[in-house]
Amino acid sequence: MTSEIVENCSSLDPLLDIDSADSSSGVKSDEYLELQFRVFRLAFLLTIFSVGIAGFFWGINASASLFIGALSGIFYFRLLARGVGRLGTSSKIVGKVQLLVPVLLVLVSSRFHQIDLIPALLGFLLYKPALIIQFLSMP
Repeated sequence: MTSEIVENCSSLDPLLDIDSADSSSGVKSDEYLELQFRVFRLAFLLTIFSVGIAGFFWGINASASLFIGALSGIFYFRLLARGVGRLGTSSKIVGKVQLLVPVLLVLVSSRFHQIDLIPALLGFLLYKPALIIQFLSMP
């Protein structure tokens, strides 16, 4: 009797059907990974473009600082995306490890005088225009 009720419920509600939930979560996971790669690719392109412009107008020191900040921003975004990808499967909250990346960037820029803070912070934020452009280009 109980098994018949469970079978009837699972056939009526697709959320209770374990097989279809696994296959749909696999598809969503693939779409999420594909979205991440598109944002990373766009962030790298913006980084290359911005580093070239900074090198032309403000010199190699500002360009290197912008590049280091952009790499740390991409690393921050990667850690954040990994935490979001784990939601619901192995974790119920997003970790806070990624918050150490901007703190370390500020500490490194204050420690080494070759790295300028403002270009490094601007580079750190380059992943955000990549996100905005990606979501504006989605249908």
